[in-house]
Amino acid sequence: MDAREALIALNMVEHVGPVRLRHLLDHFGDDPAAILRASKHQLQAVRGIGEDTAESINGWEKSVDLAGELKRIADFGCRVVTQFDEEFPPSLREIYDPPAVLYVKGALKPEDKNSVAMVGSRQTTTYGLEVARKFGYQLAYTGVTVVSGGARGIDTAAHQGALTAKGRTVAVLGMGINIVFPPENAELFERIAGNGAVISQFPFNRPADKQSFPIRNRIVAGMTLGTVVVEANLTSGALITANFANEYGRQVFAVPGRIDSPRSKGCHDLIKKGAKLCEGIEDILSEFEYLFPASNRPASPSETGTLPGLALSDNEAKVLAVLGAGEERAVDEVIRASGLPASAVNVSLFSLEMKKLVRQLPGKIFTRNGGRE
Repeated sequence: MDAREALIALNMVEHVGPVRLRHLLDHFGDDPAAILRASKHQLQAVRGIGEDTAESINGWEKSVDLAGELKRIADFGCRVVTQFDEEFPPSLREIYDPPAVLYVKGALKPEDKNSVAMVGSRQTTTYGLEVARKFGYQLAYTGVTVVSGGARGIDTAAHQGALTAKGRTVAVLGMGINIVFPPENAELFERIAGNGAVISQFPFNRPADKQSFPIRNRIVAGMTLGTVVVEANLTSGALITANFANEYGRQVFAVPGRIDSPRSKGCHDLIKKGAKLCEGIEDILSEFEYLFPASNRPASPSETGTLPGLALSDNEAKVLAVLGAGEERAVDEVIRASGLPASAVNVSLFSLEMKKLVRQLPGKIFTRNGGRE
């Protein structure tokens, strides 16, 4: 048994969490296979390892189907990255309780060290979704990897924004990597794997529960430079991610909202407690100027009024052509005139907005920039 297989097995053993595993690896000289070979007496000599944990590890073959798990990994088309692999996120390795393994579909790349988490409520407002998509797009366009939890609401919008910019994004799941939740995000997860990675620390078929999401949240906070909370009420799990980020010494950002909206209470509370008020991505990038010097990144929208141009896709070109100079058209009109599916028109309009070629007026009316004010 090699070290990778041993870590996969240890990750499936009851009572062995990240902190206990760290103590075990320290004691056994970073040799995970030696942990599985150890006697109960040897295991109980390790700090934090009691009788129950020692018994679980010593009898691991009774509860862990390692051969079956290795087959599931191969059949699913993912792989396992361990703490000892170069691909393992360096920022995540620095925290005091890093996961033993990460199941990865897609690829973790060196540039992901420049990553920012974007989290928020599952039950969100239109404002929150628009902010998350916009920030996700702009961060990804500047070369930042956008990390979120793949959940409904803010998470999904952040991933969508990054993908629209053809940038990198990572979804950290709170269940086994083979479980798609929410089910409507199946296609999104495939797209994320193609432009980044879908990752989980949990073995196959591990369902989500009240414990798994906070465990997931610590990975989101631990592998990133900072966490942006876009919209959250006072009981949102996004605040757990922010607390982890603060605990790990990472920057916390909060997007303000309406003072009478419960969805903004969590963000406002974070700001009161010292989180940086975030009105645009420059508030985020200014904290990491050593990574994004002015000479190496595009001028900000506040400096130029426009994002640098990207080549238009065929769909974007068709939608832009429908919006002639001075025209103001509702979404339904654009769909009819372009002959494109509604989903393609909505994606194209969002992308054109991000490129500052189109702007949205009240009532879901769109016009080209430079048209009638």
